[in-house]
Order: sequence, then structure tokens, then C-alpha cells
Amino acid sequence: MHMVRLVGIAGNTRRPSRTRALVERIGREVARQHPARFELHDLVDAGPGLGAFSRQDLPDRARAILEAIENADALVIGSPVFKGSYSGLFKHLFDFVGAEALAGVPVILAATGGGRRHALVVEHQLRPLFGFFSALTVPTAIYASDEDFRDGELSDPVTLARVSQAADELARLARPVPPNAALTRAA
Repeated sequence: MHMVRLVGIAGNTRRPSRTRALVERIGREVARQHPARFELHDLVDAGPGLGAFSRQDLPDRARAILEAIENADALVIGSPVFKGSYSGLFKHLFDFVGAEALAGVPVILAATGGGRRHALVVEHQLRPLFGFFSALTVPTAIYASDEDFRDGELSDPVTLARVSQAADELARLARPVPPNAALTRAA
């Protein structure tokens, strides 16, 4: 069995972050179930230059994160909820991703928020975004609110069960893709 390149994107703009903790937990669970090399990137790491108007104007760190996304065999995407949706900077990052780069790529969708009322952001905001890319989002999405964390770690048993279920779904779909596959995925 070959090692899968699993890329996690946490849409947080500061540290520490519950979103990062959630994406990291999901990535560890996928790697436990399936041989994977997990790398995690935070939106904050893209730097203030993420607001560039064209991909070529992005700072090197932001371009490296884009390349990681486009060359991943599978993705774990997590976003904090801001006023009922993901942040504008999170969306702007994905505005730079090539339209065919994620076609057929398995993705786990996750979000964090202050309360349960934001739980549908995964279905109403994130799933359509990755549907545009023809990514293969797994059926089980994960939403975690403040009360699901203890000392910065995910602790709620129901949410942890969803993490395990989503990781199992992704592990069944994830396959290593040759280098530069982002250029040929749509073909």
C-alpha cells in the first residue's frame, strides 16, 4: 500500500485554534486508518499577502500552500464560522486553486463555531464550494462547537465518532496520485 499525501487546511487566522485542533485530529485519524503523510497548513501561514489580486502576486508561502492543495491525494478542510459562513480570506485562498485541480480528490469537510446553530455551514457553504471543484467530499462532515473541546482538544464522544467515521470514508477513497497530477486530473 502506498503512502497518501494528505493535506490539511485550517482556515484559522490566529493560534491557538480549535479549527486547527479539529483538522489535526481528523488527519491523525485518517493516518491511523490508512498509510498517509499528513501535512497541515493554517490560513494564517499564507500571510497578509494572501489578499493579492493574482496568483503570481502571492508571497512564496501562500503559493506553497496552494501547490500543496492542488497536489494532494486527499484533503481535510476545516474552517471557523464567521457570521454564518467561512471567512473571506478562506474563500480567497480557494479562488486561486485551479478549476480542475481538485477533480475527484477525496475531501473531509469540517468547521468550528461558537454554538450548534452554525452546524449547517458545512452543508450550505463548504460542500457547494468543493462541489464546484468536482472534489469527492465524503458523506460525513464534522462540526464542532466550543463545548466539544476541553483544554484545546476535541473531547466530545459524538463528534469523535464522526471524526472516525469520516476518516474511514476518506481512507477507502484515498489513493496516491502521481506528481503533477493536478495538471492531468481533469483529462
